[in-house]
Amino acid sequence: MDDMRIIRFLIADEFPVARVGLRLVVESNPGWRVDFEAGDGLEAVRCVVEKRPDVAILGYSLPLLNGVSATASIRERAPEVEVLIYATRASDVVIREALVAGARGYLLKSDGQDHLIAAIEALIQHKPFFSAMAYEVLIKSFRSVPICGLSRLTDRERSVMRFIAAGQTNEEIARNLDIGKKAVEIDRARVMRKLNLPSAAAIVRYAIRNHIAES
Repeated sequence: MDDMRIIRFLIADEFPVARVGLRLVVESNPGWRVDFEAGDGLEAVRCVVEKRPDVAILGYSLPLLNGVSATASIRERAPEVEVLIYATRASDVVIREALVAGARGYLLKSDGQDHLIAAIEALIQHKPFFSAMAYEVLIKSFRSVPICGLSRLTDRERSVMRFIAAGQTNEEIARNLDIGKKAVEIDRARVMRKLNLPSAAAIVRYAIRNHIAES
């Protein structure tokens, strides 16, 4: 037990009672410890940047700076910190915004305790996690994306697309593929041009619909 790595958490929600509930669930697991709490998005970002927890659980409707905007700031300034958005509803627009901002997971407050634990376990392993309802919303949105042009992608462009779908930043993709950040940016632009995709969110939808995210 002495050699167990402690996984440190930040919990951010505007309601203290919600933070208490999350803390109880998190700390019921050996080796998981909530070291920091925040009541608004600006405080959450400042705390993450200064203290560098392993996982940040952010409510979407945070005062001053909502969860998606806070996620974007965290991923830019502390990219090693994984972010889980904890929201009251599954909205196609919000989920896509969360993915683009760099959140690795999206969970509904109506989901059970076991889903929260599963989401955290996935994020600790740097894997994405979406609640069943959030995933269903994403699948419905993917149907509007045309399937064509995959054969035009190089192997590396497919890899870049897969990592984008997993929520990785350009810096993370560059490290994983052992290439420069500029090369990642060029490959991302080529993917968007070849597949006629207007944004990173569209890349995510296309990758998951065509099972590239699972390869």
